[in-house]
Amino acid sequence: MSISDFPADSVGLVTPKVLHNEQPFELACGRRLPGFELVYETYGELNAKRSNAILVCHALSGHHHAAGYHSKDDRKPGWWDSCIGPGKPLDTNKFFIVSCNNLGGCHGSTGPRSINPDSGEQWGADFPPLRARDWVHSQAMLADHLQIDCWAAVIGGSLGGMQAMRWALEYPQRIRFCIVIAAALQLTAQNIAFNEAARRAIQSDPKFANGEYLKKGSHPSDGLSLARIIGHITYLSDIGMGQKFGRELRSGTFELGKDEEIEFQVESYLRHQGSVFAEGFDAHTYLLMGRALDYFDLAREYNHDPVAAFSHALCDFLVVSFTSDWRFAPERSREIVEALLGARKNVSYAEIEAHEGHDAFLLPIPRYLDVLHAYMRRVQAYCEGLSQ
Repeated sequence: MSISDFPADSVGLVTPKVLHNEQPFELACGRRLPGFELVYETYGELNAKRSNAILVCHALSGHHHAAGYHSKDDRKPGWWDSCIGPGKPLDTNKFFIVSCNNLGGCHGSTGPRSINPDSGEQWGADFPPLRARDWVHSQAMLADHLQIDCWAAVIGGSLGGMQAMRWALEYPQRIRFCIVIAAALQLTAQNIAFNEAARRAIQSDPKFANGEYLKKGSHPSDGLSLARIIGHITYLSDIGMGQKFGRELRSGTFELGKDEEIEFQVESYLRHQGSVFAEGFDAHTYLLMGRALDYFDLAREYNHDPVAAFSHALCDFLVVSFTSDWRFAPERSREIVEALLGARKNVSYAEIEAHEGHDAFLLPIPRYLDVLHAYMRRVQAYCEGLSQ
């Protein structure tokens, strides 16, 4: 692909940037990082009033590369390219978009593969446990670095949506609109169980070496692949998988007298997804992110009362769910909406008919894009009002 081949609505070539923080950073677990690096990308231009900035928060296995291409040879754009770019819901002709790789990540931000300056070795299993509020606090430092006093909006899907809600409570004066997509106030027991199954898959891989795989120069690729397969199954829906794969065969036959091993298309697909994921992700990061997801409980310090929690928010909200998402079902989004209404907050809610399961929040589903477009026009009107 040449530069001229990029789609007209693409942000084109982008280059990651790095925030270097050399000051100790206190974590929710009581430990501290002696400093950190946060990798991020930006799309669009910050206006003169610095009022049009939007923060995009990624999900469990996401990263900073949300849109565009890193080189003309890239085959795929960033993970949310369908929503970010000229004329798209997060219109880069109107907004300044910021997307960062969370602390603990394995795509450049300080994480288990980084060097611990106190020991001179990779953090590995010694990297401190993280909470969503740790990511929010580091993102606030990034906002300071970019001289953004207040986000026009903070937006995220799944774990990213949980971060967006945490922003509304931790920094109510620094966010005007909060967009929560396919998320929940806390995980259900079933969700925690799926995450535990994925963890066990990683930890049972002999190459995990009781968490010492970095020191031993190994990589628990089989465990990571299986963890991804477990997760990926839960991100899809029965209808969606049936429409995409049915019972089609990749190889083999059901004919009598044939002893070929039968392989279904869906089996081949899952193995491919697992293998690709295992090549580019770190096991410790997967464990850290999964635990942060499990531990998230927006109302824990508010006597488990989400209405009391949201009473601290000052922003308006958009909450979006998908009918076939059984991992973060519409019921979970409606719980968020009910709590916001109880706290007398301005909230809009959209339940999108879709067969793609939890992964729907990543996909260019027309009705979903229409909802985002409509709400972002409201955000744009707010930004333009401040600029006048």
